[in-house]
Amino acid sequence: MDLFEYQGKQYFARFGIPTSAGGVADTVAEAVEQADLAGYPVVVKAQVKVGGRGKAGGIKLAGDAAAAAQAAEAILGMDIKGHVVRRLWIEHASDIAKEYYASFTLDRPAKLHLGMLSAAGGVEIEEVAATNPEAIARLHVNPVDGLDEATARRWVDEARLDGPARDEAARLLVRLYRCFVEGDCDLAEINPLILTTDGAVHALDAKVTLDENATFRHPEWGELAGGEAEDPREQMAKEKGLNYIGLDGSVGIIANGAGLAMSTLDVVNQVGGSAANFLDIGGGANAAVMSAALEVINADAKVRSILVNIFGGITRVDDVANGVIEALSQVEIRSPIVLRLDGTNAEAGRALLAPHLSARVLAEPTMLSAARRAVELAR
Repeated sequence: MDLFEYQGKQYFARFGIPTSAGGVADTVAEAVEQADLAGYPVVVKAQVKVGGRGKAGGIKLAGDAAAAAQAAEAILGMDIKGHVVRRLWIEHASDIAKEYYASFTLDRPAKLHLGMLSAAGGVEIEEVAATNPEAIARLHVNPVDGLDEATARRWVDEARLDGPARDEAARLLVRLYRCFVEGDCDLAEINPLILTTDGAVHALDAKVTLDENATFRHPEWGELAGGEAEDPREQMAKEKGLNYIGLDGSVGIIANGAGLAMSTLDVVNQVGGSAANFLDIGGGANAAVMSAALEVINADAKVRSILVNIFGGITRVDDVANGVIEALSQVEIRSPIVLRLDGTNAEAGRALLAPHLSARVLAEPTMLSAARRAVELAR
């Protein structure tokens, strides 16, 4: 579960991580009220779960109430990468001396927690990694040992943070690690982590992703989920028990297994298309599951074609084929479907599907050819 910036900052506050004073606003009048409380100058920031807000005009500086009202009016209702701004965060503007980057996530191959720290903050970490990888100091933390202040101080020295920031930054990083572990986060990121002109270090932004597998430990998370109306596609998928993430493309994707679904997205992109979603139906591909998946994708107005990519390992392809056939009789599909079915009992599955193929339901033998056909149809 991704949090909005203001929610992330509230989450940070539970662990003693300092942030800028501010408040939430849903209207222009509330924005001016929060700006008055925070003290001018203020920054008016769009609350959407996507990056690039500043470049899109979703972050504006305001020196007085009139400017705050003008900024709020301009940002509310703005579309930023498909996300409509319905809420603002208004905070007191900080006098920034330096900007850094700090985060914790899980390094799955290493089976350790991974901290990343850089003196090159304020830009996307992917850009830093691509253009100046040596500027990122990485720290693997054994969850059994945790992170102490002495280790954090050595890490800060390695990252070459400015002298006045080092002691306070080390203490903040220990708190950020506590937030990551005790707060059950998949990601706890501060970009930028700033050093102010008066020597204070605090989080100017907050990007927090919570591990939904830990929801049973956090009844308070129910309040966080209500921060904004969820993507209706994702809400529908969640109600149907599907592992779905909405994207902005035109090719709907159904695959069994997260790895295969991600590979399918890559291949669609490779042949010049764009995926409308990530949808992993897991090991089961019976009629109920396939119907639910097709219904969710069919509800996306941007979808121009659907690519069903199933590899039967334990799952038998003839069972999948029967599920697809029954699903097609239950759901009225707006877009053409391209099927690629392979694996256990593949020949039997293809034979079952053959009488049902048409100009709207097509079959391809390989993932690459299926992706090409789906992209062509989407155009």
